[in-house]
Amino acid sequence: MDTTGPSSIDAAEVAKFQAMAAEWWDPAGKFKPLHMLNPVRLDYIAGQIAAEFGRDRKSLRPFEGLRLLDIGCGGGLVAEPMARLGAVVTGADAAAGNIEIARIHAAQSDLSIDYRATTAEAILADGARFDVVLALEIVEHVTDPQAFITTCARLLRPGGLLIASTLNRTPQSFAAAIVGAEWIMRWLPRGTHEWSRFIRPDELAGMFEAAGVTVVDRSGMVFNPLGWSWSLSKRDLSVNYLVTGVRQ
Repeated sequence: MDTTGPSSIDAAEVAKFQAMAAEWWDPAGKFKPLHMLNPVRLDYIAGQIAAEFGRDRKSLRPFEGLRLLDIGCGGGLVAEPMARLGAVVTGADAAAGNIEIARIHAAQSDLSIDYRATTAEAILADGARFDVVLALEIVEHVTDPQAFITTCARLLRPGGLLIASTLNRTPQSFAAAIVGAEWIMRWLPRGTHEWSRFIRPDELAGMFEAAGVTVVDRSGMVFNPLGWSWSLSKRDLSVNYLVTGVRQ
């Protein structure tokens, strides 16, 4: 019997990213904002995993043996670094074009990553469980965010770590993510984001708690236009932010 419930996939949202799949690894292409953000995002993720599982980030492969699932993995911008750090990585994306690009790039990089063109619900139905589940820049694109977060939580073993990142629903995020990134800089096609689907930190934290995941950290990712760089902030969650929780 399928206990996963209906899929949270929004076909129109998947189609947007399928159309851009070939540009995933072009740092000057449509995913330029993610390439710019990625070092800060990776630093946060690695720090949270190391703290929760007592791993030494200075070692060569600090996450050796940890099973990690990257949902909505795109072309593998996070999956590949996590594999290099020793994690046993599964990357899932509903857009088959993304997975094709991810597989090719992983092979070129001599990395073993289990990439699947599938959904979180389908992986849950297979009975797989993970130490870490990442849901990065995806919650604002699914049909039912609470159902999606609940699925993510069920994919974790007890004590496992869920890390999600998304956009806050504020005037600042409208100005940065839509007016700035889509209309002015044209880093992303118009319509990539819908401001009404952005999620406030308290809302996302509530979804975690409702899914049986205890929130242990919230951090913002702040862009500095003067230095053209990103940094983490415990105070400023007004645009991009991350939430980490531990499954009870």
